[in-house]
Amino acid sequence: MTAATTVAAAEARGAQTEGRSPEELREIVQHWGAELELAPAETIIEWAAATFGDRFCLTSSMGDAVLAHVAAKVVPGIDVVFLDTGYHFIETIGTRDAVEATMDVNLITITPTQTVAEQDAAEGKDLWQRDPDRCCFLRKVQPLQQSLAGYDAWATGLRRAETHHRVIAPVIGWDAKKGKVKVSPLARWSDEQVDRYIAENGVLVNPLVYDNYPSIGCAPCTRRVAPGEDPRSGRWAGTGKTECGIHV
Repeated sequence: MTAATTVAAAEARGAQTEGRSPEELREIVQHWGAELELAPAETIIEWAAATFGDRFCLTSSMGDAVLAHVAAKVVPGIDVVFLDTGYHFIETIGTRDAVEATMDVNLITITPTQTVAEQDAAEGKDLWQRDPDRCCFLRKVQPLQQSLAGYDAWATGLRRAETHHRVIAPVIGWDAKKGKVKVSPLARWSDEQVDRYIAENGVLVNPLVYDNYPSIGCAPCTRRVAPGEDPRSGRWAGTGKTECGIHV
């Protein structure tokens, strides 16, 4: 099936304004997962927008704006959800602001229920240091779950090349914890493909990437990575933790 045929088939189902049941969503994953496995990222995003309508969004941690750039070309005005944990580097907030100012997207910033100060009062100071899993749950996992309530599907910049934990990430998958279709248009992209796309399209990149921060999370839990180190080794260094919980 060609890319045009794939999108046309999705459009025939009609853009959805009301949420589908989990059973319907799982059927979509089962039908389209293999069909779109080798499709270009643009086609995958176009299919998702045609299938789910305004109940489709993408999320971005603002390490770079590759996914937002690809999506804005085929779905102008797409919702881009950014999770402001209260612990971000100023460069990450600056990248978010630049994306909002220069791209045809609807950028939505969400925040945890508690401010950092309120969390310190309730949980004790520097929870990120004492119990990083709990901190990630309160400041990332829970608020994202709540923010996705109005969507049936969400796109992420997840790539299989990033870590061995992600090598089986499907292009179109079922996120059982969230009860959503999880779309990973860049799943098959290599690091070289990402770099080439950035260079050819002048895509915004978080300045920290050029300061040896290849994987950027919250400032207290992210460190520089030495040449030759695993790019993800700068996240939660020394804790054994490798994921915040959003993708597991």
